[in-house]
Parts: sequence; structure tokens; C-alpha cells
Amino acid sequence: MAKSWRFLIPLIIFGALVILLVIGLGKDPRKVPSPLIGKPIPEFSLPELTDTGRTLVDDDLRGQISLVNVWASWCSSCRQEHQALMVLSENPDFQIVGLNWKDDAQDALSVLRMTGNPYDRIGYDPDNDVGIEWGVYGAPETFVVDQQGIIRYKHIGPVDRKVWEETLQPLIAQLKAEG
Repeated sequence: MAKSWRFLIPLIIFGALVILLVIGLGKDPRKVPSPLIGKPIPEFSLPELTDTGRTLVDDDLRGQISLVNVWASWCSSCRQEHQALMVLSENPDFQIVGLNWKDDAQDALSVLRMTGNPYDRIGYDPDNDVGIEWGVYGAPETFVVDQQGIIRYKHIGPVDRKVWEETLQPLIAQLKAEG
């Protein structure tokens, strides 16, 4: 009897792995929960990409609603969302702050020269020091930060019209009404 159980153990382990795989495949990778939702933004200080004599700090994200967009010149999805950000940059209800992530400054500046700059400010984070504090998994990612500096939402992947209309715009309207 003991020998027959020994042959079933690999089958049981295989079955358990299949169940875990099926559960994992059913999850949306864009819905990775962030432990920072509802918490103050991490303290940070970064040189600005477009003016290295200036510094972007956490206090720059207080006092108004901010979309913090993590991007890089090497990121094809970032280029995909760029036009949507250009359109959003005309909206006076919030500022768009870029976090240029794990990138070469000259490559990033070249992309901005060719495609336009939707950002009010851009922090330069080539070594991922701030990205780690924000829990960045990849680019693009966009955080909504309220007027008090509290992270209210994190979107993984490109921002497009659907994301804007169904998620970001209603949240920003709510935050604006809360004042």
C-alpha cells in the first residue's frame, strides 16, 4: 500500500501546479495592487531631466492633483501612450509629472524633442532609487496623487482614452470636488 502512494505524490503535485497555473492565468496583470494606495507619497529628491540645475521633490506633488507618469525612451508602451498624455497636458485640473525611469538622459531628451513634452516637471531616476520607493514594476505606470500628497490610484500600462474616461477622469473629478 505504501508503494502505491509513492507513485501518486508526483501526480498530486502536478495537479496542484496545474490548479495554480489556471488561477494565475485568470488574473489581470494590470491589477497588481499597490501597498501605497491611501498612503503619503514617499519622500524623494531627483534632478530634473530638462534642467539638471533644478530638483523635483515630494513637496512639488502637494497642493494640486498630480498624475505621476513613469516612462522611458526605450519603452514602446510609453511611446504608445505619449499622444494621450499630450492631450491630457492641456487639462488645467492637474499637473503631469514625469518620472524618467532607468533611462539615458540624452535618449529621453531626444524623444521629448521629437514627440513633444506633456510633463510639467520630470524627475530623472536612472538608478531606480525613487522607482523602488514608489513600487514601480515597469513602464509605463501612472499614479494619481491628491492635493495632500496621498497616492489614490495606480495604473499599470499605457494611459489611453478608455482609461482616461472610465477611471482617471472620474477620480480626478472626485478629488477636485473634495478640494
